[in-house]
Amino acid sequence: MKRALAFALVVVQILLLAWLLVLPHGILWPVNGFVIATSVALVAIGVTLAVQGSTSLGPAMTASPIPRDNAPLATTGVYGVVRNPIYTGLMTAGLGLTVIGSSALHVVVWLALIGLFSGKARWEERMLVIEHPDYSEYAARVGRFLPGVGRIR
Repeated sequence: MKRALAFALVVVQILLLAWLLVLPHGILWPVNGFVIATSVALVAIGVTLAVQGSTSLGPAMTASPIPRDNAPLATTGVYGVVRNPIYTGLMTAGLGLTVIGSSALHVVVWLALIGLFSGKARWEERMLVIEHPDYSEYAARVGRFLPGVGRIR
């Protein structure tokens, strides 16, 4: 059951990101040069952060929120700044797609993506506390998605 839920969460996050790509453009705000540049920057920053987070995990890397058995806990590099850089990167890229999309549906899908990653991160962290006894100390000093924000006390 746990693996099925993990798989479903990954599928939903992929679908939400894909939806942001294919939704028709709206008219909530004008799409001008500044909006396009902002969107491109957000997508580039988000993808870079997600890739950096992925490559930093090494043998612990998995799309599933279920931690790999006996995998080391990443706490340095980008993981020394935020606990979930891959999720932060994907949410940032999603924000870039929302900015260029300029529709209420883009905003709703992006908020759903944030909700999904928030729930997924909380579930993952409960398992990481069990797998890594020092995770609680790490989570007390490093923010969940943003530096210093969402630390667990």
